[in-house]
Amino acid sequence: MTLDAVLSRIDTTLPESVDRLMALLRIPSISTDPAHAADCDRAADWLVTELQDLGFEASKRPTPGHPMVVAQGKGPGPHLLFYGHYDVQPVDPLTLWDRNPFDPELQDTPQGRVIRARGASDDKGQLMTFLEACRAWKTEHGSLPCRLTIFLEGEEESGSPSLVPFMQENAAELSADLALICDTGLFESRTPAIVTRLRGLLGEELTIRGPAKDLHSGMYGGIAINPVRVLTRILASLHDDTGRVTLPGFYDGVTELPEDIRAQWQGLAFDHARFLAEVGLSQPAGEQDRTPLEMIWSRPTCEINGIWGGYTGEGFKTVLPAEAHAKVSFRLVGEQDPHTIREAFRAHVRAQLPPDCTAEFHGHGNSRAGHMQTTHPAFEQARAALTEEWGLSAAYVGCGGSIPVAGFFQTILGMDAMLVGFGKDTDQIHSPNEKYDLESFHKGVRSWARFLARVAA
Repeated sequence: MTLDAVLSRIDTTLPESVDRLMALLRIPSISTDPAHAADCDRAADWLVTELQDLGFEASKRPTPGHPMVVAQGKGPGPHLLFYGHYDVQPVDPLTLWDRNPFDPELQDTPQGRVIRARGASDDKGQLMTFLEACRAWKTEHGSLPCRLTIFLEGEEESGSPSLVPFMQENAAELSADLALICDTGLFESRTPAIVTRLRGLLGEELTIRGPAKDLHSGMYGGIAINPVRVLTRILASLHDDTGRVTLPGFYDGVTELPEDIRAQWQGLAFDHARFLAEVGLSQPAGEQDRTPLEMIWSRPTCEINGIWGGYTGEGFKTVLPAEAHAKVSFRLVGEQDPHTIREAFRAHVRAQLPPDCTAEFHGHGNSRAGHMQTTHPAFEQARAALTEEWGLSAAYVGCGGSIPVAGFFQTILGMDAMLVGFGKDTDQIHSPNEKYDLESFHKGVRSWARFLARVAA
């Protein structure tokens, strides 16, 4: 089986591939809005039809929410599962879009041709790169290069409430040697990357209560405890002067980078000054003994996401508030246990409460960090395929955010996930005027074809 023939077919049939993507983009599959439930159902049907045309045994599976799409394709060699999601974010504010977000268009920009539409990059364009690679391979050779399972979700943008129960109930069918996820991007919009580290997430909402009611600051100021003052003191104590988190045991389970990964990250020549300057900043504010990429990808964080209390309206009101509130999140790495850290945070707060103050906590979910072992041969096969296609050495990278499904593949199905994507920092995902570069789509299809060829060999 020759790769050149597959790549040539991808090149010559690119207009037809783009047309199929455009058809999927026209379906307004907004998962969080009940008014679009029928559209999510229609997107699932569309994908089932496409997969059946490719020779997969494909079906739409009901859930309490939006349906899953599962397809099985026969082939030799290893068994790979590909995951993507067909649902998209809401389009508000619509007035900031230059055109109908569900009327996709190829546009010429100073940076090149782009596909403009909601979901173009997140995640319809990305998932279609894999399907179009399968199409070219199947058309050219009459069969798939290996055994493939396609698993497409319709609730990723609304918290994936049906995902874990569905995976648990269908674990035997979904289990494979390795999962592939195409929902990430190129490093600094140019270097091909394989994400092997994902930070976990823990959320806490805190309320400090003091007096029984808001108080006049002239009558009670000085003698009465102020919950805002208590709260801000506690929050300020969460970090030391070097940027380290002060919670006891917080760094338990945090591992150091392997030297080969550290060298790859250094080779990326990350321009942290430009990265910060783009948002009006100049100095890294994390742990001062760490590199900027370590701060983002391999170190844990504690961040105050919101704080409020007392009078915040127009004008001025001299009041001592009865209560104060904050939202605090933790990004987790390595083997950090979110439940242990939750308890450490709550104990830290309670230990600093003065008389007459109480604390109330509300947890906002948690997930462990994901760390993918790169010992499976598919990782080096993918790195070689990406390097060949993009002309730049592909790197194993981290991701500052959280992609829970990768962890679910590990904990529920017992397999690692490989995250490869072709999005760019400028794609404006979740924002008005989302786009996906035509180059990302085209070279993404070619990248997957190269990877599948190496797996087949």
